[in-house]
Amino acid sequence: MTSGPAAATPLPAETAPDRRRFRGWAVLLGVVLLASMAASLCFGAVTLTPLQLWTALWSPADLDPTQRIILWDLRLPRTLLAVLVGGGLAAAGTAFQALFRNALADPYVVGASSGAALGATLVLTMGWSTGFAGLGPLPVAAFLGALLAVAAALLLAESGGGSASIASLLLAGTALGAMLSAAVSFLLLWRDQPWFQVFNWLLGSFSGRSWAHVTVSWPYFAVSFVSLWFMARPLDALTLGEETAASLGLPVRRVRIGVIAAATLAAGVAVAISGIIGFVGLIAPHLARLLFGAGHRRLLVASALLGAILLVWADIGARSVLAPVEVPVGILTAALGGPFFLFILRRRGGRLS
Repeated sequence: MTSGPAAATPLPAETAPDRRRFRGWAVLLGVVLLASMAASLCFGAVTLTPLQLWTALWSPADLDPTQRIILWDLRLPRTLLAVLVGGGLAAAGTAFQALFRNALADPYVVGASSGAALGATLVLTMGWSTGFAGLGPLPVAAFLGALLAVAAALLLAESGGGSASIASLLLAGTALGAMLSAAVSFLLLWRDQPWFQVFNWLLGSFSGRSWAHVTVSWPYFAVSFVSLWFMARPLDALTLGEETAASLGLPVRRVRIGVIAAATLAAGVAVAISGIIGFVGLIAPHLARLLFGAGHRRLLVASALLGAILLVWADIGARSVLAPVEVPVGILTAALGGPFFLFILRRRGGRLS
């Protein structure tokens, strides 16, 4: 690394007390997540006691057949999907916030979720069945739609010349999201799709999800998270500003492409599996940053755990608030995330950038 003014601004080193503190908090969050998953398995239209849950997990043959079906075939896969989607969206939100150097950025706000929804809707309405490289068409289309939407938002934000400011990016993402949502509605009208079923999916829901969805989606989330975790130090550098990061020897353009691809993969697959679930990628990273600071090696893990916990409880609420009617989980996350967004904006004095 060359010497010079920028080289005098090294990345903060992780100290031993920091590592011990993080391990303690990470273990605590892991315990809370396991307890939340247990609650998700117990609560619903049919309530299971902790003893019945224990019996079902360790001696399923001794459980009533109906309760075994409810637990193993219905609740367990949707709970695991809530963990995967919540963790994936939170990790993606953490990456977007580092990339754009602003705590207001998340997959929903920058247009990734709307783009993924359009791609997935195209597959659903057109009846396409061909995937790519062995992948199913729905997650591939959702990923490509999300990637194109984020790229379009960046191009629109940079159209005036120079780098995109966070304000211009958020405005471009909002406008693009509105246009993509209109395109989704047009496709549904044009192809005469069953509105309730499709809009229930667009509002975000884990209803009817099965082990097949878990099997298909977890490798994508794993690839996304591992890729982002290995880019933790470059993300730390990007938070100092692109010029400073470049002076530290970081290939900024290549890292930006890698971060966008990895974060968008998680957002796209999340939409393909569960529909549009907004604000998880905003709330979880912000809370994690308050607890652990800005080091992304710790922040990505903590955000993923918090995002998983948040979405598991949102899914519990979705099944319980108006039981036996199920509320789309995206409505609950929006009801929580909207005020949270306004709270952060107020703390920043109304500034987007």
